[in-house]
Amino acid sequence: MTNLLEKLADSVSSWGAALAYGEKVTLGGQELVPVALVGFGFGAGEGSGETPEGGETPAGKGEGSGGGGGGYSVPIGAYVGGPDGLTFRPNLIAVLVVAAPLVSATGVAVAQVVRAFRAR
Repeated sequence: MTNLLEKLADSVSSWGAALAYGEKVTLGGQELVPVALVGFGFGAGEGSGETPEGGETPAGKGEGSGGGGGGYSVPIGAYVGGPDGLTFRPNLIAVLVVAAPLVSATGVAVAQVVRAFRAR
């Protein structure tokens, strides 16, 4: 088990935009390098319940264990090679998806601050 975890930990550093979207490509004479925000998480747990002496384990009081993992990838944009060198071109949809909750939360926070000053 430890060997598996070590191999997994060693390979995580190579994960990123290349894993999600592939390596850089040349398209129409321009070199494209994908850029993404990639995150992964893994977890596991185990527990044991109460067992009466000499009897069976009552319902809802047993033992168990489990584990899981997951990840996400948000395409932020791409570096595009041209005559002036590499230029970053953002993915506008991803920017809007990330910005909408941020703008909303900022609006709610400002409204609460204004309400607090009016209540004084």
